[in-house]
Amino acid sequence: MNWIKTGVLMASLMALFMLAGHAIAGPQGVRMAFFMALAMNFFSYWFSDKIVLAMYRAKPVSEEEAPGLHELVAQLAERAGIPKPRICVIPSETPNAFATGRSPSKGVVAVTTGIMRILDKRELAGVIAHELSHIKHRDTLISTIAATIAAAISYLGYLALFFGGGRRDGEGGNPLAALMMFILAPIAAGVIQMAISRSREYAADERGARIAGEAGGLASALQKLERGPAMQAFRGAETTENLFIVNPFRGGRGVSSFAKLFSTHPATAERVARLQELSGELGG
Repeated sequence: MNWIKTGVLMASLMALFMLAGHAIAGPQGVRMAFFMALAMNFFSYWFSDKIVLAMYRAKPVSEEEAPGLHELVAQLAERAGIPKPRICVIPSETPNAFATGRSPSKGVVAVTTGIMRILDKRELAGVIAHELSHIKHRDTLISTIAATIAAAISYLGYLALFFGGGRRDGEGGNPLAALMMFILAPIAAGVIQMAISRSREYAADERGARIAGEAGGLASALQKLERGPAMQAFRGAETTENLFIVNPFRGGRGVSSFAKLFSTHPATAERVARLQELSGELGG
């Protein structure tokens, strides 16, 4: 059922992409946007992991450079029943982590220097187990494709404003539609992206806790990570926020209730509460 829901939401992103094409160039823009969306999905499937790792300057780290991290990832990957993923480190003091890769055999776990500095081993194990859950259930592929299309929709919204409705032969887009697309396309893309991401974060929290063998470490880590973006600025494309374990672009404090409605992540307090309930079941 979860895959059906995700498929519907991904189709909605593609439909929105084609609407943006219509606003720019009318019926011809729809056809162009459709083939562009197919090409982007193909490109994202094969290369999106490399793109996002390059975007955040994530570098592979060897066992000699980080023996403890490699040992921890290897142990948790064995418990999860997947091959040990590649490990990368992002040179940022903002504490965060994400996973990418189109399949468990191509998985990558990326952690920032900041997260390794502020979390103890138990908390870091909870975070890595969460990311391994994403890899095992192929959430990483869906997330990276959704991020790529959402970024393109936002860009098309700008193009619609500046180039939409410019033709006079009756084939071009409508200027009013172009203006509406400029305003609404990024919002709609964000809402669809949010719907894809939120349910998967709850599921990864639970599965990650089971991989780690206890829920307390991840709960404690989330509480620390929630304060991270508020203390350290993080540079990157906000359309990739759904990849991270917590939103790196907005701090946990001072976020309005309206903004939380459009967040790709569930409220940290709700995630922690669920993990605390699960903690009793897991005995920790």
